[in-house]
This record gives sequence, structure tokens and C-alpha cells, in this order.
Amino acid sequence: MEELLSLAASAAGWAGTLCTAAAYALVSRQRLSADSTLFQALNVLGGALLAVSAASSGAWPSVTSNVVWVLIGVQAVIGVRRALRKKRGAEEATVPLTPVA
Repeated sequence: MEELLSLAASAAGWAGTLCTAAAYALVSRQRLSADSTLFQALNVLGGALLAVSAASSGAWPSVTSNVVWVLIGVQAVIGVRRALRKKRGAEEATVPLTPVA
């Protein structure tokens, strides 16, 4: 059972690495915007998976930095979502209403 948990933690670490590397590569190549929900979600997921992997091996400084990474990403996702809602609300307020006959 311990071997299975170790394998799962290792897999989580590799998946987290792929998520964060993909997010960085996509923004660097201008395929994603840094303020997009997808970019932030990839970072949150990647950081969380890396934190799990680091915790399994007792690498507490790495766990801490990844938890901070996740918290920053969650805060960014919330900001992006708020901005989208605000933008949609402003667009709806400027759409002229047509009278119903």
C-alpha cells in the first residue's frame, strides 16, 4: 500500500510539473493571456499537485511555496471571474432594450 501511495504522489508531482510548465509555455508563446482563467487554473492545479508530491517526501519548503502558489492562483481566479462578471454587467447595461409591441 505504501508503494502505491508513493507512486500516486510521484504521478501527482509529474502532472503538476506538466500543468505549470504548460501554463508558462502557453503564456510565453502568447497562446494564453496571463489573466485568463485557464492559465490561472493550470497554475492552481499544478501547484496543488506539486504540494501533494512534496509533502509525501517531507520537502516542507517546497510544500509551502506551492501552497503559496495555489493561494495566489486562487486569488487571481477570483479576480478574473469578478472582472468578467463586471464586464458582462456593464455590457448588459449598455444594450438598448427594444420595446415589445
